[in-house]
Order: sequence, then structure tokens, then C-alpha cells
Amino acid sequence: MFNLMMIFIVSILLLLIILKLFGVFNGGKQVAEVREDLYSIEFLTASVKDYFNNVLRTNFYRMRLSKEEYIKQSKRREQLRKSLKTCIYGDINSKNYIKAFIKDILLKEFNITRVNIHKVIPFKKSKALTVATKFDILLYSYQKKHGQRAFEKMIKENQLDNLRTEGSYYIDDADICQLYEEKIGFLSDFEDQLDILVQRIYQRYKGYSIIDELRDMKIDGISGGVSGIPINFFQRLNEKTNLETIAKLPASYDSIWIFFKGKSIHLRFLSFKTQNELIRVCKNIYKYDHPGQLTETVGYKVNKMQDGSRVVVTRPPFSESWAFFLRKFDSIEKIEMDQLITDGNNALCIGLVKWLVKGCQVTAITGSQGTGKTTLLMAMVAFINPIYNLRVQEMAFELHLRSIYPYRNVLSFKETSDISGQEGLDLQKKTDGSVNILGEVATAPVASWMIQMTQVASLFTLFTHHAKTSDTLVKSLRNNLLQTGVFSNETVAEEQVAEVINFDIHLNKNPEGHRYIARITEILSERAEEYPITYQDVPSDEKLDHFLDTMTEYFRRQTSKRQYKTRDIVLWEAGEYSVKNKLSEQSYEKIIKALEPRNKKEFIAFAENNGLVHYE
Repeated sequence: MFNLMMIFIVSILLLLIILKLFGVFNGGKQVAEVREDLYSIEFLTASVKDYFNNVLRTNFYRMRLSKEEYIKQSKRREQLRKSLKTCIYGDINSKNYIKAFIKDILLKEFNITRVNIHKVIPFKKSKALTVATKFDILLYSYQKKHGQRAFEKMIKENQLDNLRTEGSYYIDDADICQLYEEKIGFLSDFEDQLDILVQRIYQRYKGYSIIDELRDMKIDGISGGVSGIPINFFQRLNEKTNLETIAKLPASYDSIWIFFKGKSIHLRFLSFKTQNELIRVCKNIYKYDHPGQLTETVGYKVNKMQDGSRVVVTRPPFSESWAFFLRKFDSIEKIEMDQLITDGNNALCIGLVKWLVKGCQVTAITGSQGTGKTTLLMAMVAFINPIYNLRVQEMAFELHLRSIYPYRNVLSFKETSDISGQEGLDLQKKTDGSVNILGEVATAPVASWMIQMTQVASLFTLFTHHAKTSDTLVKSLRNNLLQTGVFSNETVAEEQVAEVINFDIHLNKNPEGHRYIARITEILSERAEEYPITYQDVPSDEKLDHFLDTMTEYFRRQTSKRQYKTRDIVLWEAGEYSVKNKLSEQSYEKIIKALEPRNKKEFIAFAENNGLVHYE
């Protein structure tokens, strides 16, 4: 009897200990924590990850499946494995496949319903929603109507890209909260709520955190880690530092910027929240096609994503903080010239650009980043005679001319780790190309080869460059020739550049983001002008004097600081285009010579009507 009593007492004690451990005598706190974890983004994300891992590790042989079911499950697993690998490269189809899988897991494995989904994200309580969640809901609602144009529509419709009184562009918490109350108020549909939750889990698991959906939008670019206090700054703090003031400043992981229609807009309402999350995104966003590891000794990587976006990633100690720069080119579509050049008397500017291209003039499109050089170059291709084959050389595929002009004979090449830009340009001579287009002349070897190529290997060339003036364009290309050893004499190198480059179309943008052609400048080599030879036609007693005039001109040109002349043909002034100088007779004749007979009369009429021709 005693033994039975002891067993009973011990059992009661064990039961009490177990109940204590599970929180029954702890105010229910432990139970509440378990339930709270069950309905947290962190718990669901970790559980989804474990579920995928279990699926990939499942041994179908032990399940004794039929042959048909075995094949079906094997294909499903292989598709899942492939999608998990490629979704991080910017593959939209793979991303949608994984999201559909996650949605299925939430419904079937975790029994997420219209009742308990509010425990994960409080859709019913607007005040309880974070600004980031409100933005997710706003973007989702626009996506249902506008697809990948959603963010563009949101910005333009609500004038979120207006210049602020501080003289900068940004969107802050107040903008998003006000917009949410006006446009949404309350998201009631369960399917919509579930989609928001799925996206939130996906971006933490395989996506790019808070920029995941923004990356898919039709915008010009997005960057992170480029403002705020670098994390290593906090490691240098001392006892004299005002920690309260420092705590109010944004950190580098609070930095999200977009590039939109030539404007850099700071998304102040978004943050990666932690340094580790910013690092995770930086380490994953450049991984397509195995470009190698980003390390302390290899402090930056330039690569592309599967959709053709260009991505640059930097890290300490090369840069002061982890940062990435994503430049998207799918937002650039074929645009007609009258949509690009919209200021007063735009017909003059459009007409001259048209005849420079049709007249086979070697033309540089210059300007700083974001001024629209690539967009203008795409539009100019429409003026190239369809009978000419186009060959394109780029650092990364950005122009995508095949997509815009599917019926043109176009082939693009890009630099790789094994094939230089110079080798690519050399190969183009063997591919039946007539017109060469260079996405960007950015390195000395490509610049020097481009100069040589325009002399012997192509009908004419179009290229972009970051020069600020026509003088700096010529001098930059001249220096490139000297750097590569193609020329050793500065004067001769400058003459070669001036002889090759005919025109410079320079782009600019104002503080409001309005893009325009600032000028169209003619570059004319002085060497192209014949030396005076009047000594041949004068009497013998005058020959010496005239010959000395020829020699004087020769030495003047050889000792002159510049071996070329520039003249602005068309200028943009006060929002209107006007003729500043006439075309040189040399360029005028070159254009006429290159035109087909049916186009010559049209060009002559255009030049005469706009005062671009010399009359002697």
C-alpha cells in the first residue's frame, strides 16, 4: 500500500513539473508564446524551408509508389529543385512556381484560413500594420491592374516623383500611410491576403527581402546601401559620442533608392532592418551564371541577372559599406523620336538626328548617367537603312535591339571573362556587318579599336560615351589611343579621332528629371581642310611668297593646341531648339553622297528650310 502511495505522489509531482514546463502555472505565457510563434512570419518561413528540404530529401523508393506515381513525383521534385535554384537569378516563372508551392503548403500543411491569417498579418487593424506592409498591399493592388507597370502607375498617378521643398526626391512613411488610407483602407479578400503573406515568406526565404517585388517592376534601376551611416562607423564610437543623436540617424541598411525616369528617389519608408539582411541580398543578387565569389580581396562584382538586368555589388574594405546597384533595361521600350524630344521646335532636332543617321555619319551620343543615351540610341536605329546589317558590342546586353526590331539583321556581342571587347569588335569584321553599334565606349582598348574599325571595317558607327563636352570626347578617345599604344604622337592621335567622329549628340536633364538634347555638335578635323597650294598657279617671282604661306599654315597646324574644330549646329535654349551654325560643306556633301536618290531631295529641302546650308 505504501509503495502505491509513493508511486502516486511521484506521478503527481512529475505531472506538476510537466504542466509547469508547458506554462499552465505560469500565467499561460509559454502556451501563448507557442501559439504566437505558430503565427509569425519567422516561424512560417522556417517551416516552409524545412518542408522544401524534406521534399527534396524524400526517398521515393521506400514509399512503394506505382511506376506512374513515381515518375510524377520525381518530375515534380526536379521542377521544384530547378525553380529553387533559378528563382534567385531574377527568373519570374520560377519565382511564381515557388510562390504557388508556398501557398499550397500554407493552406494544406499549416491550415491558414481567413480567420487565423490575421494573427500573422493584422489586416483588420490598419493602425497595427507596418508601413512596409501597407506598401506591399498598395503595390499588390496596383499589380492586379497594371502588372509590372504597377509601381510606375503608383508613382505617376499620385505624383510621388515631385521634387520636394528640400530639393530632393523621396517617398516617406507619411506618403504611404496617406495613400493606403485613400486607396485601400481595409483589405478584406482572403485570396489577396494570402498572396501578400506568400510574398512576405518568399522574399525572406528565397527573394531579395523588401526589394523583391520592386526588382520585378518596370523601373530604371534600384540600389541599396548607398546612404545612411556605415555599420563600421558604430565600431569607432567612443565615450564622448552622443549615442542618442546617433541612434536617430539612418544606417546603411536603411538605404533603398530607385532610379525612375532619370530621377533618383529615396524610399525612406523601406529598410532591410538589419545589416545581415542587406549582406544576404548583396551576396545573392549577383550570383547568376557563377561569376565567382565576392570576397575581401575581390571587393566588387559586375554581372547580369537572368532577365538581362545589370548588377554591381561592392563590399568592405573596397567600399565603405555593402551596396548593390541594379540597372534594369526591360523598362526601356521602343519610343518614337517625337516622344523623346518634346521641346519647342523639336522637328528641327529630330530631323537633324534622322539625317545624320541616314547620311551614315559616325555619331557619339554623350551625357551623364540617366540622361537617356540608351533610349535615344534605340530610337535612332529606326532611321538606319533596313538593308544594312547591324552588329552590336556591349559590356552587358542592354540595348536588346532584337526585341525592338525583330525583322532587322541584328547580332549583339558582349564582353566575357575570356573574350575582351576588342576581340568582339575584331570578330564583327567577319560577320557581314554594315553598321557597328557600341552600347558604351568605356575602356581604352574598346575605344581605340572602335576608332580603327570606323576607318576600315564598317559603313558607320553609333556609340555612347560619358563625355561632358565635345572637346573632352575627342581628348578622351585620343588618350585611349595613346594608352593602348596604337599611336605614340599626341597630335596624330587627336587628328585620327577628329577625322573619324563626325557629330556629338549631347544629352542632359534638369533637376525635375526632364531629359533633352542639349546640343548637336559637328567635329571637324583641321587636317581635312586642304593646305593652300596657290604657289602652283602664280608667276615664278611670286612662288616663294605663296609657298611660305603654305609652310606657315603647315607649321600652325602642327603646333596648334587643337587639331580639330567644333561647332554647335543645334542648341537647346530656354526650352526650344534653334540653329546655331550651318553644317560644314564637307559634312553636307558627305550626307548627300550617302543618301539614296529618293532621300536626297528631302534632305536638301530640310537643310534649306532650316538654314543649315551655305550659299556662296
